Amino acid sequence: MQSGSDSPDPGLKSVRRSPQRSNRGNDERKGGYLLKEVKRKGRMERSREEEEEQLINRLQTLDVSSRSKVTGTGLVYSEIFTHHKNLRDPSHPESPDRVTSIMQELDRQDLLSHCTTVQIRKAVEEELLMCHTKQYVDLMKSTQTMTESELQTLSERYDSVFINPNSYEVCVSAVGSVLQLVDMVIKSALRNGFAVIRPPGHHAQANEANGFCVFNNVAIAARYAQSRHAVRRVLIVDWDVHHGQGIQYQFQDDPSVLYFSVHRYEQGSFWPHLSESDCQFVGCGQAQGKNINLPWNKTEMTDADYIAAFQQLLLPVAYEFHPQLVLVSAGFDAAVGDQKGEMCVSPQCFHILTHMLMSLAEGRLILVLEGGYNLQSTAESAAACVRALLGGACPLTSPTAPSDSALQSISQTASALYPHWASLPTLGGPLAEGRVLRETTNQHITKQMDPAPFVATVTGLVYDERMMEHQNMWDRNHPEQPQRIFKIFSKHQQLGLVDRCQRIQARLATEEELSRCHSVQHIEQMKATAVMKPRDLHKLGQEFNSVFINNHSFQSALLAAGGCFAAVERVLARQVSNAVVIVRPPGHHAERDSPCGFCLFNTAALAARHAQKVSHDAALRVLILDWDVHHGNGTQHMFEDDDSVLYVSLHRYDNGMFFPSSTDAAPDRVGVSRGAGFNVNVAWSGGQMGDSEYLAAFHRVIMPIATEFNPGLVLVSAGFDAARGDPLGGYRLTPEGYAHLTHQLMSLAGGRVLVILEGGYNLSSISESMAMCTSVLLGDPPPSLVTPLPPPHYRAVATINEVIRHHAPYWLSLRIHIPQSVRSSLTALKQRGTRSSKGKGRKSETSSTNKPLLPPAGPEGSTVSSLELLTQGLAGLDLNHSSANSIAATTTVGGVACLSREEGGEQSQSAESTVLPSQTVAPGDGAGVELETDGAHGGSRSETCLELMCGGQKEAPVYVVDPLSWCPHLDAVKPPPASGIDVFQSCQDCGSGAENWTCLTCYQVFCGRYVNEHMVTHGVVSEHPMVLSFCDLSVWCYLCEAYVHHQILFRAKNAAHSAKFGEEVPPWSREEEEEEKVPPWS
Repeated sequence: MQSGSDSPDPGLKSVRRSPQRSNRGNDERKGGYLLKEVKRKGRMERSREEEEEQLINRLQTLDVSSRSKVTGTGLVYSEIFTHHKNLRDPSHPESPDRVTSIMQELDRQDLLSHCTTVQIRKAVEEELLMCHTKQYVDLMKSTQTMTESELQTLSERYDSVFINPNSYEVCVSAVGSVLQLVDMVIKSALRNGFAVIRPPGHHAQANEANGFCVFNNVAIAARYAQSRHAVRRVLIVDWDVHHGQGIQYQFQDDPSVLYFSVHRYEQGSFWPHLSESDCQFVGCGQAQGKNINLPWNKTEMTDADYIAAFQQLLLPVAYEFHPQLVLVSAGFDAAVGDQKGEMCVSPQCFHILTHMLMSLAEGRLILVLEGGYNLQSTAESAAACVRALLGGACPLTSPTAPSDSALQSISQTASALYPHWASLPTLGGPLAEGRVLRETTNQHITKQMDPAPFVATVTGLVYDERMMEHQNMWDRNHPEQPQRIFKIFSKHQQLGLVDRCQRIQARLATEEELSRCHSVQHIEQMKATAVMKPRDLHKLGQEFNSVFINNHSFQSALLAAGGCFAAVERVLARQVSNAVVIVRPPGHHAERDSPCGFCLFNTAALAARHAQKVSHDAALRVLILDWDVHHGNGTQHMFEDDDSVLYVSLHRYDNGMFFPSSTDAAPDRVGVSRGAGFNVNVAWSGGQMGDSEYLAAFHRVIMPIATEFNPGLVLVSAGFDAARGDPLGGYRLTPEGYAHLTHQLMSLAGGRVLVILEGGYNLSSISESMAMCTSVLLGDPPPSLVTPLPPPHYRAVATINEVIRHHAPYWLSLRIHIPQSVRSSLTALKQRGTRSSKGKGRKSETSSTNKPLLPPAGPEGSTVSSLELLTQGLAGLDLNHSSANSIAATTTVGGVACLSREEGGEQSQSAESTVLPSQTVAPGDGAGVELETDGAHGGSRSETCLELMCGGQKEAPVYVVDPLSWCPHLDAVKPPPASGIDVFQSCQDCGSGAENWTCLTCYQVFCGRYVNEHMVTHGVVSEHPMVLSFCDLSVWCYLCEAYVHHQILFRAKNAAHSAKFGEEVPPWSREEEEEEKVPPWS
């Protein structure tokens, strides 16, 4: 590990808490609530009825199939596209054979019959003029009557262009064909489409042809969608191996179009040899950040490189952009075997990239052929994309990690974009270098399967109402009630999903099958419950943690496990593509030797072992993704030393206080022995997590690791208690959010995904959420998220970065980072980790759990200055007015937000001076100044002030921030160490010397938010609320979200002041101390 990080300890074994009940009696906790309170909530007390009714009404009006009702993949092709030829060079690579070979391959794979043929039309002049000049259009039109000599002369005016008398008609037909697809997709006559056209277009510019391109097909399509259909946001993805400079020039100052190009660059040595093809060119004016160039600086880039780029760069930004239409400049010259591109991208990879894009814009996706000059690779790659558009399952790929060169390019592009996108804060500082520490890297070649016997996906469904017989005889209102599976199945019937699925009959699991994960003693004990008397059943249930049992429980648990086995068998036999398994009781808490947390047998763990047993692949790798709001302690314990099963859990943790209340659920539990690195805990603490946070974890952690692991089967422990409205979870995931998570998982394991019900206790939200998952498994595009995504909660960012820190040594795909210099330079920007209340359709977030609780941040290296330098940032301020009209920006002075004017130029830096908060006294007539202090501590706007004193000299106070004179968390402040406080100590995690803080409880030292956020993480994990800045000696309280100045803090401040300046705090502060009461610990 670099940067002072400790090496991970693969020998850290989980401490398995006994599930036996202790003497806690009826106060056993489940989900952070007393069990008796959960029961009371199960009765839906009157105080919650109004909120519940609103949720039900919203879900009832939600149309799961609004876009799923739209079917059909449009295909545009005409023989006219073969009429554009190079008359002087018949062997030219941009030949008619490119489109005819694609059509032959589509026919060979029997894909043509599944597509909807779209008739071509010619674009009219008005449409061409949307992106090209009148003079240029007229010139191209005149080529129809030019002589061969004139055509040759004209062609030579441009770079790599040929024109014949038929070219104009072919070109306007190509443009018009794409516009036909735009019309039909926007009007929902088609779901998506592919344009098999030529010539390509992405190099064509407003007034000149370029690079085999005459008219810019995709650029005109984007403008057409905006003008004709009032589309407000268009995403253009260009995966042609050459940079599409023509599209970039067209939209580089237009914030309504996001252009993403991944291309071969090699520091500008590859065509078109433009400096603006590099990552630093991000757009102009208001469109800064809307032009994304990801330049590859080496050849032979692989599937893993392209998939990593999409997962960790394109998708996070695209979700934030929230496009209404996605256009793809689909060049296939990056495909393996293309002599121009010299890359190694497989047709399977293009299928996966297309699948990823189908999650955007409710599936409104149009691919337009650009380059690609190896006829076989181009044809196979185009066919793979069409199969994806038709809803075909993603293929299996070989397990590889992204190359060092790719990680470097992605990091550089992300660094250039970092100031412009709030979705990129999870890209942290230096992580790990060198070899992967996993004992096994799973780099053997995966056996490639032939395409599935069906084009569209076939989804299996398991449901058996006999599982409703398992119920709590002593509490009919227990949250794990039989109606859970009935309501889910009924919602599936109501939406027509059952009829679209293939029913799979549940069966009873055998004792031999159960013994793969459970002890014989546990199996026998559960088996005996079938004939026990009620009194004995109740007594037995009380011996365990949150468990109830009746005479039918054993059979129900056998059906739940057996239903999973039946689904696994059908999926592995390729009789169905994937499956949804509606079973109960849940399973992921069940341990090897005992039931726990409503769970009797561990269904997901048993399904994994059963899959490995019956699979023809002797080394089948299984991913278990657990998104239940509770940590799956049983599943983790069963596989923590097993490298054939990757267990990933996203769960509410709350520093070990949330059920199952064990540190085994912490992010640092990465597995043991051969399983080190194969146990991933995304453990949320604080905040109410929702779609933004879960998607951020998927983009930055889960999908990169899972892709590198390359499973042969994905099992989802699908608890829906993180859904909005759940009485136990308290989180905010929406049904649409679950749909998007499911869609991402379908890019793995050849689409072999089983969604297995775990928890979830709000009948309305679990029914809608699981129905959304099933809809996506059936091939429907994920619906639009309820609102454009706000940035992830800052506590989620801290958690994700902590997970990355622990797992980067094991997974190369996590080694993408933003340099510290970039992060530190952004201290004056608005705080990026809070939910915005701005924008249409967004409700203001008023919950205090969503407010940032970050320490103030100063710019890097801000340790030396003077009062003169400090006051430069304050000069000219009219402190008698609170209007922000004259304020251009905020800068940071130590831990204090200062202001700069538009014409000020310089920004004040932190002074090596004493910054001592005083009593609340406003200057002048007492009017405060309303400052936006987001850049300092990540808080909200406040009318506060802080007295600035330098070097002990008593100057007229300048009030900027008003600290609290008292806070309820002062009892957390402990006396400073006898050795004093070393203000020059480096961060204990990363070794940084910039912007460090000390915890006033344990006096550990960590860096601030704009370095590597280690003090943020420490505050979350330790729950120590009070921290002191080494820059300006101010004190911040996480829980109050404010600066604090109180006499109890004097000893710590005085110790730090003495270490920093060689003298004690000035006498006025001592006098102030004598007027206060004595600290409780003095």
